[in-house]
Amino acid sequence: MKGSVIALERFLSPARRIAEYLDGNLVVFSREAFASAFRDSPWIVAVMATGIATRAVAPLLRDKWHDPAVVVVDPDLSFAIPLIGGHHGANDLARRLAGLGAVPVITTATDRSGKESVEAAATRAGCSILNRESTLPVNAAILDGEVPIYTVSGPSMVIAGPRVAILFRKGEYSVGIGCRRGTGAESVREALEKAFEMAGIEKEDVAIYASTVKKAHEQGIIGGVRALGGTIVFLEDSVLAAYPPASPSRAGSVGLAGVAEPAALAVSEKKELIMKKTVFGGVTVAIAR
Repeated sequence: MKGSVIALERFLSPARRIAEYLDGNLVVFSREAFASAFRDSPWIVAVMATGIATRAVAPLLRDKWHDPAVVVVDPDLSFAIPLIGGHHGANDLARRLAGLGAVPVITTATDRSGKESVEAAATRAGCSILNRESTLPVNAAILDGEVPIYTVSGPSMVIAGPRVAILFRKGEYSVGIGCRRGTGAESVREALEKAFEMAGIEKEDVAIYASTVKKAHEQGIIGGVRALGGTIVFLEDSVLAAYPPASPSRAGSVGLAGVAEPAALAVSEKKELIMKKTVFGGVTVAIAR
């Protein structure tokens, strides 16, 4: 998918240089130009005044995880200013434009301090960020000092607090698991394999497994995930509560509205449920992406 270089008609000559340099699509500025690029482009270079670009993108903004990176460049190619998504591609895009003589005007605090943000570390490691809300406190801590990075090889389980950023190797799917107390590992493994067959996916397609922290003692869940070579995280009630289940649940016995569906959605990237909660004996499985 190509990015877009949007320019006022009087600035098409420098915009064409940028589009050729970045292998992007050249678009003449119009009322619809930014809206179309927001839908179809991973990045946007706007060759115009910063004020014009700001007013154009403001009504289109959702959040930093979904918006394209936006960089503003003046028509003399003197400066490249990351406007939106500094940690999500705009800073790197501005640095690339230095090849055309533009000075990157970087304003994100970690980059200005010469330190690597959580988002940059995830990109470098080829990972996704599981708990995106953690990036604010962790990036703030990075500014104040060194933040250690721990590598956990699977099979494994992780219990972490809200100020710990969890990065996981990219995979399209996340799996939420619930079970009756005392369910064995073999039953959990078999349930997961049946769920994968129903959903038409392979275990290698799964990035992460998740359940409630109230099930962290269940050796059946731990053993079943371990048998498939996966990594499981156990989520606090407040995290699960942010994702009300689409299907009725008996999770009220542990004080929750649901386990499998909320867990799958909480650790997914696109927040799309592809398999609703399905019961396999004493095991409940849901799959999201």
